[in-house]
Amino acid sequence: MTASNFTWEYAPAPEAKDHAKIKKQYDLFINGQFVKPQSKKYFETINPANEEVLAQVAEANEKDVNAAVTAAKTAYDKYWKKLSGAERAKYIFRIARVIQERSRELAVIESLNGGKAIRESRDFDIPTAANHFFYYAGWADKLEYAFPNRTPQSLGVAAQIIPWNFPLLMAAWKIAPALATGNTVVLKPAESTPLTALKLAEIIQDCDLPPGVVNIITGFGNTGAAMVNHPQVNKIAFTGSTDVGKIIQKAIAGTDKKLTLELGGKAANIVFEDAPINQAVEGIVNGIFFNQGHVCCAGSRLFVQEGVADEVISKLKARMDTLIVGDPLDKNTDIGAINSKEQLEKIKSYLKIGVNEGLEIFQSDACALPKKGFFCKPTLFIGAAQSNRVVQEEIFGPVLTIQTFRTIEEVIEKANNIPYGLSAGVWTDKGSKIFNLTSKMRAGVVWANTYNKFDPTSPFGGYKESGFGREGGLHGLMPYVKF
Repeated sequence: MTASNFTWEYAPAPEAKDHAKIKKQYDLFINGQFVKPQSKKYFETINPANEEVLAQVAEANEKDVNAAVTAAKTAYDKYWKKLSGAERAKYIFRIARVIQERSRELAVIESLNGGKAIRESRDFDIPTAANHFFYYAGWADKLEYAFPNRTPQSLGVAAQIIPWNFPLLMAAWKIAPALATGNTVVLKPAESTPLTALKLAEIIQDCDLPPGVVNIITGFGNTGAAMVNHPQVNKIAFTGSTDVGKIIQKAIAGTDKKLTLELGGKAANIVFEDAPINQAVEGIVNGIFFNQGHVCCAGSRLFVQEGVADEVISKLKARMDTLIVGDPLDKNTDIGAINSKEQLEKIKSYLKIGVNEGLEIFQSDACALPKKGFFCKPTLFIGAAQSNRVVQEEIFGPVLTIQTFRTIEEVIEKANNIPYGLSAGVWTDKGSKIFNLTSKMRAGVVWANTYNKFDPTSPFGGYKESGFGREGGLHGLMPYVKF
C-alpha cells in the first residue's frame, strides 16, 4: 500500500490573479523611461503552465544596449557617485518597501511567467528579494566599516545578466549591492522570464530613482553579448550556464572589467547512518523537487550510507507519492511547470540517457501531470555510479540520482569528483562530522541538517566550473568596489 492511499484529495485552492496587472506590451526601461526598441522587434513571453501568451516584450539590439549603457554612465557621473551613502540608502530602502507592498502581485506574476509554485514565489522569492534591498540599504553608508582601513570606491557601470529560475530574486541579488556601493546598472533578465524585472522597473520609476541609475533591457544572447563587450561597462555579473560563463571570460580577457560568475551546479546531498532520517527525506525533497530542480544549488546527487539506504529510498518514494504536480497558482501545488519547452525536452533527453545507462528509474504512479503545459514527474535514478552522465552533467530538472557509500573518505571523494562546486548538504547527528566534511568539500555553501536556506547576510557562490565571486552578505559588496 503506497503513501497515496493515506492522503486526502485536496480541493483546488487557486491564488487570485486579477490584481496582477500585466501589460500587453513592454518596452525597454532606459534613462528612467520606457522606450521603444530601436530594433523595432518584440517577442512573446508565455505562461509555461498553459502555453498562453502573457505579453509582447521588446528585443534590445546593440544600439539599445548602447543607449542603456550611455544612460547609466551619465547617471553615474552626474548623480549617483556624488550622492552620500545615506542618500543612496534612502532610495534602496524605498525600493524594498514598495516590493513588500506589491509582493502579492509580484508573486503571482513570478508564478505565471516562471512556472514555479505560488507557495515558493509568495513565501520565499519575493520576501527574500525585498530583504536583499533592505540589507544592502543598511550597508550603503557604512562601507568604511565593511572595509576597515581601506577607502572603497565605486567602479562605474555594472552590466548584469540573470537567469530564469529566480527572476526577481536574482535581480535583487545584483542590483542592491551595486547601488549600495555607488554603481549604476544595466540589467538583462532571461528572455523567458522578463516580467517581474520589468515590474521592478516600474517600481524603480515610482521610487523616483535618478534617471539612468538602473536600466532594465530585454532580449536574447546577442543582447547580453553587446552588454559584455561594451567599452563603457566596468563590471559584469552573470548568473547562468557554465558554457556561457566561459565565453564571457574569454570576451573580457585583456580588459580591466571586473567579473563575477555564478554558474552551474550538481550538488551532493549526503545522508549518514546517524542522520534524522525523516528530516533528511524532507530536506532531500525540498532540495530537488519543490523547486523543480531549477536552482543551480539543487541537491541533485544523493549519497546515502549503506546501512540506511533502503530506509531512505523507501521513505523517499513514499513522500514522492504525496507530491502534487500542477497549476503553479494552486496553493496545493508542490511542483509547478518547467520553464520552457526547450528545458523540458532537455530533461526528457536525460531521462532517456539514464534508462539507457541501465539505471533503475522511479516515478510515482500517484503523480498525475496536467495535459497542457510543460510538466515533468519527479524522478529517481537508483543505483547510479560516478561514471553515469546523469550524475556528472547538470540536468536542471526534478531528477535525483542516488548512490551509496560506506566511509566518510569515500563520500568526500565521490562528492568532489565532479566539475562543479556550488553547494552541498550534510545530514548527521555529529557536529564533528559536519565540521570535518565542510572543511574538505569543494563547495561554496554547505548546509548542515537542512537544505536550500538563504539569507541576505550570507554569501553565496561556487568553486571550479560553478564560477567565482560571492553574492550576498558583506562579501557581496566586494565585487562592486575598488581600492
